[in-house]
Amino acid sequence: MRTTDRSAGVEGPELRPATVNHESRVGCVGRREFVRTAGAVLAGAAFVARDERVALRSTDGPGARAPLGRIGLELYSVRDAMRRDPEATLAAVRAIGYTDVELLWSFNNFGRTPAQVRAALQQTGLRAPSAHIAPESLLAGWNKSLETAALLGHEYLIVPSLPADTQKSLDGWRRWADHFNRAGDMARRSKIWLAFHNEPDHMKPIDGVVPYDLFVERTDAALVRLQLDVGNMAMGGGDPMRYLRAHAARYWSFHLKDVVADNTSDTELGAGRLDLRALLAAIPDLPRKPLYVEQEGATDSLASARRNFAWLRALP
Repeated sequence: MRTTDRSAGVEGPELRPATVNHESRVGCVGRREFVRTAGAVLAGAAFVARDERVALRSTDGPGARAPLGRIGLELYSVRDAMRRDPEATLAAVRAIGYTDVELLWSFNNFGRTPAQVRAALQQTGLRAPSAHIAPESLLAGWNKSLETAALLGHEYLIVPSLPADTQKSLDGWRRWADHFNRAGDMARRSKIWLAFHNEPDHMKPIDGVVPYDLFVERTDAALVRLQLDVGNMAMGGGDPMRYLRAHAARYWSFHLKDVVADNTSDTELGAGRLDLRALLAAIPDLPRKPLYVEQEGATDSLASARRNFAWLRALP
């Protein structure tokens, strides 16, 4: 996702209606879809819960791997549908089988208040382990943001990108790393984790230094965790497997995104060049770590979300 999309504006606990305008890529999810998908959620809830319990068991003897039992969706993947009807879209996402969603405070949660978001999550049975927030949130109203995170059941507040002044300045990265350490300390006192998500341009060297590497080194691992966007890392020229191995103790959340051969765009899981199966197998303590599907450029976002879920669910 573009930096300007992820960090548009300073969101507060009011989560006012979004002003970001994107080209529509998906059709409207209307009330008819809401009735259909909500019915599917209610009818299938017991089955999905049973299926998740089964997925936690090993099969076929020692060393066997069970299917993933917890799969989330980054709501940027279905942003146009969410903008039109958030409640219907959440019901559709749950009906597909997703258990988790990552909220977008930086989109003001598509015009819904924290109380409305909490009610929609409870109605659909979805969990929201995390939300993406604007970086400026760390500098103003941070205590209130932490209170809102607790209300919504978040474990993480994740900053996806930094302001434009960091694009050419390593000092800018250093300043923001220090901001993260201070805000991360406050977050830990509230039993919330602050985390940072990587964009492709974070791998572009400045004065011979990869700014993402500088940021990781300068932030305190006891206060700041990392979210690895696998596709963004690859599109930026980095090796996601190498970074996972180097910083396995710091990556506690993941965006699963496949990319086309020339790294110019993402694509559906399994259709690109990345070995996501090997990467998932390399993640320590995987069941405790949120995994979010994110496909930014799908023509039919809900259809792609359904195929991406099926591909992941089929992995041993």
